[in-house]
Amino acid sequence: MRKERFEHGDQVVLRRIFNDEICRVTAATVVKDDPDLISLYWGPGYPLKVTKNPLIAESQEPLCDTTWGDMHLLMLATPGDAYGIYAMHNKEDYKLECWYINLQEPLRRTAIGFDTMDYLLDINVSPDRSEWSWKDEEDFNKAVQSNKISKEQAQAIRLEGERAIKKMQTGSESFFDMWEKWTPPTEWEIPALPLNWDEIYE
Repeated sequence: MRKERFEHGDQVVLRRIFNDEICRVTAATVVKDDPDLISLYWGPGYPLKVTKNPLIAESQEPLCDTTWGDMHLLMLATPGDAYGIYAMHNKEDYKLECWYINLQEPLRRTAIGFDTMDYLLDINVSPDRSEWSWKDEEDFNKAVQSNKISKEQAQAIRLEGERAIKKMQTGSESFFDMWEKWTPPTEWEIPALPLNWDEIYE
């Protein structure tokens, strides 16, 4: 059963799913969940389950347990958009290292969090949002060549990336300034993945 809204501080799960197979599970904490913006945070020590992205893997591999690395990550996603904007802050002083656009399926709400699928192609954006570059184009092109991503879908994904760049470079300065300065509350604890992390929701 899907929840209509999560509350600030709720512990949730962000999953990537391809052909009903879970290929990544990330524990996260809800920063904001409203009709205009879904914002999730995860940072050093947050538990993950990972495997190779099935869009480039030759066969399905089992999920492996690990933890998130040294960066603090704040995901900003507008419901319906096929990308998330990540603010990447360093571990030591929470300085913004870069912005990152993750091209992905629009978030789908579940009882335990949100589901999506990563499209491989990403965009690195400088802290002042003036410069940007495509990332992982080789993997993306391999997925297109193997027909796991159609040429029509690939074109739509690139167009969505260009739309996201335009939003970052022409959008509200106050919006990006606010999220650049955001820090997680000190009382937030690292969540554990729920026992039902592997349930598939229709």
